[in-house]
Amino acid sequence: MRITRGLADIVIDSLCRGVFAGDCRRLSLRSCFPFLYDAECSKRSVVLGMVAGGDKTPHPDSPLIQRSKKEKWSQWSLRGGMQTLSEALESYIKDKGVEIHKDTPVEALERRADGRWQIKLPDGSVTADHMISAVPAAEMSRLLTPIAKPMASTLREMSASTVAVVNLEYDGEVLPVSGFGHLIPSFEDRAMLGIVYDSLAFPEHNRRSSSSTRLTVMLGGAWFESSVGDPDAVSKETLLSLASEAAATQLGVKEKPRRAIVTLNKSCIPQYTLGHWKRIDHLFSYIHQHSLPLSLIGASYQGVSVNDCIYNAKKAVQRLTGS
Repeated sequence: MRITRGLADIVIDSLCRGVFAGDCRRLSLRSCFPFLYDAECSKRSVVLGMVAGGDKTPHPDSPLIQRSKKEKWSQWSLRGGMQTLSEALESYIKDKGVEIHKDTPVEALERRADGRWQIKLPDGSVTADHMISAVPAAEMSRLLTPIAKPMASTLREMSASTVAVVNLEYDGEVLPVSGFGHLIPSFEDRAMLGIVYDSLAFPEHNRRSSSSTRLTVMLGGAWFESSVGDPDAVSKETLLSLASEAAATQLGVKEKPRRAIVTLNKSCIPQYTLGHWKRIDHLFSYIHQHSLPLSLIGASYQGVSVNDCIYNAKKAVQRLTGS
C-alpha cells in the first residue's frame, strides 16, 4: 500500500497500536486490514477501491446487526461487562446437556486408531470426533508437536504481544475533552499505547450515586520489554504510576485516582506479522490434506476482535454441519 511517510508514522502507526498493540512496520496489511488490501488490489488505490466498494467480504446479518447499522453504533458493550457474554454462553450450552471442564488445562492430545481425538486432562480424558480449538497458537503448537509437526512448526512462528491495562476512576468529571479516547504514535511514547475515556464512551456504566470519570490506559504491546520491562518482573505499582502519569501529562488529570485496577495480560494479542496469511494458508491446507478432524478458531488466526472470533466460530460450525 502506498501512503505518505507522515500518514504512516502518525495514523497507521497509531491505528496498529490501538488494534493490535503492534508495530506497523512488522505487521501484515493483508492479514490485519484485509479490506484495505482488497481495495488496493481492485483499483490500485485504497481510496478508489473503498469508493468502489473494496470490501467484498460477505457479512452476516441479524436483527442485532440491523439495529447497530440503523443506530450507527461505533462500539458496543454489555451492561454487566464483557464477561457476561461467556457466562451466558456457558449457561446456554449447559442447559443443552454439554459437559464443561473449567480451569482444566489440556495436558496432551493423541489420535486414536479410529481417527478420533483423545484429549488428556489432569483428572482424566475426553474422546472427541472433531475438535474446535480456540487456544492461542503457542499452546496449540505444544499440543500438536507429537501429532502434526509441520503444523506445530508453523504455529511456533506466530507471536503475541503483552499489554498492561490500567483502569482509573476519578471523582467528578475531570476530562478537559470529549470523545472515545486517543491513541499515541510510537515516536511520541513507545510505552503508552492509548487511553479510552470509558465514562464518555459507555456512560451506562457510570456510578449512579455521584459523577465520576473512568479511564482505561493501555501500555506496552510490541514495545513492552524495551520500554516497560520484563513482564515477569514489572510491578503493579510501576504500571499504575506510568498510567497515572500519562493521564496527568496527556489529559491534565492531576487528581489522584479514587480507584485503580491493574491487569497484566501476557501474550494476549496475536501479532499478524509479514507472511501471516501464508502461515494460515499452510495450516488450513495441512488440515484439509491430512483430513484432520480439527477446526482452528480464536484470535490467533483470522481476526483479533470479539466480533471476528464470533464470526469465525460460526463459520467453523456451519462448515461442520453443512448449513
